[in-house]
Amino acid sequence: MSDRQLDSGDIAALFDRARLRLARELRGLSQVQLAKEAGSVTSASISQFENGHTKPASSTMQRLAVVLRVPPAFFAAPARPPAQEEINGYFRSLRSTSPKDRQQALAHVHLARELTLELEKYVRLPELNVPSFPATEDQPFSSADVVQAAARLRSYWNVPRGPVPDVVRLLEQNGVVVARFRVSIEKVDAFCVAFPDRPVVALGADKGLRDRSRFDAAHELGHLVLHGSSGQIGDKATESEANDFAAAFLMPAEDIAHELPARLDWPTLLRLKAKWHVSLAALLVRAKTLGVMGDHTYAQAWKALSVRGWRKVEPGPLGAPEAPVLLQRAIEVMETAGVSFAEFIRQSGLPEADVRALLSRDISERPRVEF
Repeated sequence: MSDRQLDSGDIAALFDRARLRLARELRGLSQVQLAKEAGSVTSASISQFENGHTKPASSTMQRLAVVLRVPPAFFAAPARPPAQEEINGYFRSLRSTSPKDRQQALAHVHLARELTLELEKYVRLPELNVPSFPATEDQPFSSADVVQAAARLRSYWNVPRGPVPDVVRLLEQNGVVVARFRVSIEKVDAFCVAFPDRPVVALGADKGLRDRSRFDAAHELGHLVLHGSSGQIGDKATESEANDFAAAFLMPAEDIAHELPARLDWPTLLRLKAKWHVSLAALLVRAKTLGVMGDHTYAQAWKALSVRGWRKVEPGPLGAPEAPVLLQRAIEVMETAGVSFAEFIRQSGLPEADVRALLSRDISERPRVEF
């Protein structure tokens, strides 16, 4: 019998406070809001449940499961060490992201980790193969250190010279879980959580821009390589280092410097955009950083981008963003081995609708007609 084939009494006995908090944050609810929607339970009781001071009765747990749209079995503790609650995500700007939005986004990442660890009971996923090139307390990163880290990683992963063919696929091949989130978290950009067992990179599903999405993925990779789980979250220097890493990883100086124009040459920049699959903005910054383009020309270029509205929507679209495939392929391999998706969901205790959303590969630049 599966450890998830439990009756309500078993689930109550195995109640895991972290799972209740995870389910609540997945739905973007405060403790007060959850208590109001559940009825017959106070916010103080919810707080006690989440702090581990008390456990909910079976009837209360059933009501909470209905409101939070999770199977009751979701609340039972998994037979593995929990994720460290203090591990946080690398968000671009803590000031522009509300705590509620961050919590909901982090909850989806924790769910992606849970899904991955459940799948690993049935299939073998790629080994985690992300080296660490951290700074020391007494010697922070220099620009040269960041560039060298990007070059070392390309060499370590045997990335051929020139453009990286598929950043997302490269991450997945080396054991990093990548997911795109279709949740209404308007102000949360791409971010990552450096879980020691399975780091998760979360990419937004709303941009629909291949160039920006590739840079986002390389930026989060920079956090994993340079900062790990101990970096300063939301720190300007940390974010700047991740940006510099992404630029050097996607556009190595020795491969692109001789191609970049010194003057403002949009046709050449558009051709380079199509070749390297990076934005015009990223190419301009790279040209300036490498000393190819002077300050005056660079300033003119950014003015032109603004005047033409290209800072929001650039010309030369590159098609749909790179799509994660690791989790979906793991499901397919599991089903080939004789375990159906329905059986997996039943045994895992994970919420099916959320799992299906994590597995979806439907990324389109065109808006969807909704009914």
